[in-house]
Amino acid sequence: MSKLFEPLVLRDVTFRNRAFVSPMCQYSSNEGLPADWHLVHLGSRAIGGFGMVMVEASAVSPEGRISPDDSGIWSARHAEAFKPITRFISEQGAVPGIQIAHAGRKASTAAPWLGGGPLGEASRGWQPMAPSAFAFDNGYPEPLAMTEAQLKSVKEAFVQSAQFSLDAGFQVLEIHMAHGYLLHEFLSPLSNHRADGYGGGFEQRLRYPLDVTRAVRAVWPENLPLFVRISATDWVDGGWSGEDSVQLARRLKTLGVDLIDCSTGGLVPHARIPAGPGFQVPFSAKVRREAGVATGAVGFITEAEHAEAIVATGEADVVFLAREALRDPYWALHAAHRLGAEMVWPKQYDRARIKHSWH
Repeated sequence: MSKLFEPLVLRDVTFRNRAFVSPMCQYSSNEGLPADWHLVHLGSRAIGGFGMVMVEASAVSPEGRISPDDSGIWSARHAEAFKPITRFISEQGAVPGIQIAHAGRKASTAAPWLGGGPLGEASRGWQPMAPSAFAFDNGYPEPLAMTEAQLKSVKEAFVQSAQFSLDAGFQVLEIHMAHGYLLHEFLSPLSNHRADGYGGGFEQRLRYPLDVTRAVRAVWPENLPLFVRISATDWVDGGWSGEDSVQLARRLKTLGVDLIDCSTGGLVPHARIPAGPGFQVPFSAKVRREAGVATGAVGFITEAEHAEAIVATGEADVVFLAREALRDPYWALHAAHRLGAEMVWPKQYDRARIKHSWH
């Protein structure tokens, strides 16, 4: 029996398998609204057999976007636009999820195929905000250090986005606390230099991300799972570490978080990251073992056998696929076949399930 294709139950949600589509920015939204691209892109992965299909980082406010063309969910209009997508994903047997986010000091940048650099106001850009007034890199604008009023308004924006996500039909919500965006910026001593109770020592740096999580969990239904994506290390001496991540995960678990999605990096531009197949899996294993909470592994996981081994050996409860899911929308169907697992194909495609020799 394949462990990867064994169902997973979190609260009242049953995932048909443990191969999940990772949230991946498409830079193809207009005013944060999903388009035909999103329906086809996300819908094809649901057809392709994944247990969960998660929408890209979706901003909780216009100024929380990474780029002007990022996805967002800050109004009833956005919730309504997502409804056909969540309905289609659900109809294919997958669970629809969404990641809600604020880009912090890494906001107001161009799409990757447009260079990816910071945008001025004349180029559809805006003034970023952050825990402290330290730019992400040379050439990036100095962000505004957030005031108490802005802390409150951004927390309220996360809460409202959670409510709009529920209205849109999502069954899983993930708070983005990774990759150098706003909540990660509060966690790391490399980016948080505040002296007002939201910065300084470890407990103070955790305060705002935990406040946001607590507020979101209060409005997200008790019967639906809440995930948090973290960067389990900054890959820089003196930065956020794996030990810090275990402590954070323990706190998040007590607040009602059901799964920690373990990524790494993104806070500083020149970190030396030893990227390679499964390079982040030890962090998901450590958090799972030491914090006693379900975890997801992500990063350069491409082969069915590798994904199976990660779940079967208890290094993670689920595997998130990113670029490999872009390369192959039907990865889960193909992986099930390789692993000898039973997988129901869409009836429209079932005649292609078995390759005949004359093909």
